This record gives sequence, C-alpha cells and structure tokens, in this order.
Amino acid sequence: MKIKKVNEVMIPLSEYATVNEDDTLEKAIRTLHDVQKATSMDAYKHRAVLVYDETGNISGKVSPLDVLRALEPKYSQFGHSDHLAKMGLSRFGLSNDFIQSLVENYDLWDESCEFLVEKAKTRKVKEIMYSPQEGEYVNEDTNIAEAIHQFILGHHQSLLVLRKDKVVGILRLSDVFKLICDLMV
Repeated sequence: MKIKKVNEVMIPLSEYATVNEDDTLEKAIRTLHDVQKATSMDAYKHRAVLVYDETGNISGKVSPLDVLRALEPKYSQFGHSDHLAKMGLSRFGLSNDFIQSLVENYDLWDESCEFLVEKAKTRKVKEIMYSPQEGEYVNEDTNIAEAIHQFILGHHQSLLVLRKDKVVGILRLSDVFKLICDLMV
C-alpha cells in the first residue's frame, strides 16, 4: 500500500468551521453547529473551530476544552497554555480532593451553569482561543507516519496543515485513527 500524505487525510480549510478572532463565542458555537449538521454521517463530527485574524490567516483554534474553560474566567488564574494547564493537574499526582479544594478556594462555578453560559456567549474568540505552538503544524506533503509521531509525542488532538507558510487544512487525530483502523480490518 502507498504511504499516504497528510494532504490526503486532512480536512481542507474550506470544509471546516472558521470564525474571526473578533467574533463572539456564541457565533463560533453556531458556526460549529452548522458545519456539524452539514457533515456526512460517515465522518467524525468537527469538535473545534479554527480562528483567523484580520489578514485572513489562521491564528488559533477553539477546542471543546477552551469552550468549557471560557465559562469560568477564573480558570485563567491557573494558566492557559502553559505545560501544567495543558497536561492537567491530575497527571502530576494531585488528588481529586486537592482539585476540589481549588474549586472551593477560588469560587469556581459559583454561579449557575446557565448564568455562566449566558456570560460566556458574549466573550470574544480571541480571549479564549488557543494559539498553536511550533510542533502543532505539519506540512501537507509529510507522510502520515511522521504526523503520527507529532500526535503521540506532542499529545495533540489535531495538527494545522501548511502549504508553504499558509494553513490549508487540519489533520485530526480521529481521522488518522480511522485510517489506521481501516488498515487493520
């Protein structure tokens, strides 16, 4: 079997949910919802929204975790994209009791979920988006095996696909997983 390249598995930017940095979280979620409805039943549904800047270049993404984090602005006190926040506190041996004490001491979610959602809807995407780091980009001509290394070693859920220096698509872990599963059966 021919080794597939990233551009054969990626989702082109034109088929993915995208919003502007200055759009609201509500618009991002509506855009995601619309794209999910239009996606075929055979495909994994999109879970993230890509964000473009004023020049039309992709500058970030909003993942499900970013949406949940946006509900409670006090989470920013723990850091957003640093290594500790990305890995998760429990991976460092911190107990559920300790995590619960953080929730209580910082008054996290001291409002109803509905109230927090209403407040979060008006937040600008640029306030909550994640800006990918160097290891989260892959060239469209890269073979899938190399991309798999990036997924595993970087613990990424997706990689932004580049043609020259411009993002042209997204390679999702779920699509690479499906490809590998299809090869096994």
